[in-house]
Amino acid sequence: MKAIVLKSFGGPDSFELCDVPKPVPQPGQVLVRVHATSINPLDYQVRRGDYPDLVPLPAITGHDVSGVVEAVGPGVTAFSPGDEVWYTPQIFDGPGSYAEYHIAAESIVGKKPPALSHLEAASLTLVGGTAWEALVVRAALRVGERILVHGGAGGVGHVAIQLAKAMGARVFTTVREANIEFARSVGADVVIDYEKEDYVDAILRETGGHGVDVVFDTIGGNALSRSPDALAQLGRVVTIVDIAQPQNVLQAWGKNASYHFVFTRQNRGKLDELSALVARGQLRPHVGAVYSLADIPLAHARLERSNNGIQGKIAIAVEP
Repeated sequence: MKAIVLKSFGGPDSFELCDVPKPVPQPGQVLVRVHATSINPLDYQVRRGDYPDLVPLPAITGHDVSGVVEAVGPGVTAFSPGDEVWYTPQIFDGPGSYAEYHIAAESIVGKKPPALSHLEAASLTLVGGTAWEALVVRAALRVGERILVHGGAGGVGHVAIQLAKAMGARVFTTVREANIEFARSVGADVVIDYEKEDYVDAILRETGGHGVDVVFDTIGGNALSRSPDALAQLGRVVTIVDIAQPQNVLQAWGKNASYHFVFTRQNRGKLDELSALVARGQLRPHVGAVYSLADIPLAHARLERSNNGIQGKIAIAVEP
């Protein structure tokens, strides 16, 4: 089978298109013909060597799968050959999704939502699971609460906006001017152009000084250290990014804030919940660009650019 193999840590040219053996499902596993995958910041972090002790080289990386079951191992009961499925491979535990076939444990695989194409489904598995973990499991967002989603035009951000709206929250988000209408189109109530206005000032103005109940940080930088300035009493801060920046602990203490650091976990339950939202028309990923399997290095290079023009996700068509 064809696969994109990471031969060394570094830039996008560290990948090589190779022929590798087709995997064979073991007990409790399914073999999936990958129709689509997608690109996430985690992917280029792995590629450039942020987690060298967790990724032995050479490696097949990638963290989204939408495809069709080709074969099942002994003991598999939930799936049969021909089933359309979607899932996130176990992170840092075996080969990823940049290949024509992938093996996965039955327990982390879900039935693909019929309303989504493979490209759309592959653009939702990791970011959808991450948003669910952040807002539902960790922040416990409630009806009527206010939430700030940093980076509302990004892969996780545009999904988080839709999820928060489905949960009955009032959603604030920060984007560039070019992404204002897109953020509104996916459900944001208040869209702040962070290049023209300080988002803390905007939130305090819009909330009468109350602040937001939840801050969801998807972008890093100083967003996390400034979060307490926009937070209400007993607010919650959830982040999925690097926490190396100095933190505003004194201000957070004064707000009685709680902090949650999220590394998403793989399971079928979250996928089934996301599928239900898709079926009700409350959630749909936006595919901003499509590349081929061979062009994954180009997709990585584009996603890494700070102003890449992508709204939503970059999808990869593995099966033409």
